[in-house]
Amino acid sequence: MRVLVTGVTGQVGGALVRLAGDETAEGIEIVGVGRDRLDLAQPGRIDGALDAVRPDLVINPAAYTAVDKAEQETDLAFAINRDGPAALAAACAERRIGLIHVSTDYVFDGEGSRPYQPTDPVSPLGVYGASKEAGETAIRHALEDHLILRTAWVYAARGGNFMNTMLRVGKDRDELRVVDDQFGTPTAAVDIAGALLALVRARMDGAPVAAGTYHYTADGTTTWHGFAEAIFDRAEPLWGRRPTVHAIPTVDYPTPAKRPAYSVLDTSALIAALPTLPHRSWQAALDEVFAARMAAEETV
Repeated sequence: MRVLVTGVTGQVGGALVRLAGDETAEGIEIVGVGRDRLDLAQPGRIDGALDAVRPDLVINPAAYTAVDKAEQETDLAFAINRDGPAALAAACAERRIGLIHVSTDYVFDGEGSRPYQPTDPVSPLGVYGASKEAGETAIRHALEDHLILRTAWVYAARGGNFMNTMLRVGKDRDELRVVDDQFGTPTAAVDIAGALLALVRARMDGAPVAAGTYHYTADGTTTWHGFAEAIFDRAEPLWGRRPTVHAIPTVDYPTPAKRPAYSVLDTSALIAALPTLPHRSWQAALDEVFAARMAAEETV
C-alpha cells in the first residue's frame, strides 16, 4: 500500500517516515512530502501532488501549530488547518482515496473533569483549536472515508517541543517556573507514528477501523510541572545537577492563547476498534525519547 504522508519535517510526519523503515511497516510504502511539494497553505498544489504520487491512502499530520502566534496570524492558521485539509479531503474524495488526519486536544475547552471522549462537544478556547476543529468539520463534510485522530502534548527527540525546551533552559538555569494546573498526557511522536501505521496495517488486512473520530495518547495523566520534573529526573544522572522546578498556577504565566486546564483524552474507543494498537505509559515513552535525544546530542 502506497501512503502519502504530509508534513515530513514535523514531529509526527518525520517519525512516521523513519518508523516506516522498520519491519513493522512491511508492505507499506511511505512517500513523504514536504511543503515544497504539498503545502496546505496553497490548496491549488494538492491535486498535482496526489497525481504525482498516486497513493492508496493519505496521512496528514501537517498543521499550523504555533498556538500563541495563531492569535495574531488567524488567517494563516485557518488557511493551513481548515482550508488545506478541506481541499485535501475533497481531492481524496475525487480519487476515492482514504484520509487519516491528525488533530488535537485543543478542540476542547478543558472544563471537564474526566477524559474526553471523541463524541464529546467541542469548544476551543483559541484560534489554534478553532482552526483545527474547523478542519475536522471540513473533512467530515467532504470525505466519507476518513479517520480523524486527536492526540495531545506531542514531543520528540527532534524539533521544538516542551521536552527539548526544558532540556535547553534547564542546563543554564538553577530555577524554573512551570504551570501545575493544566492536566494532559505527554505523547511521543514515535508512538503516534506507530498508531498510524497500525491503522494502515488494519486497512491492508481488510479490517479497517470504521470511519470517524478517535483519540490516541500515551497512558496516564500529568501536568506540565510533572512532565518537567520527569524530564529532569532523567537528565540529573547525566548532568550531575538539576534545576529546581517551582509549580505555579496558569494565572502566573499568562500567554496570548488560553490553554485548556484539563485535556486528557479517552482512548478506549480506538483500543476497542483496534486491539493490536500499540500503547504505553507516557513515562515509558519518555525514557525512549529522552535517550534518543541524548544520543543525538553525543553525535553533534
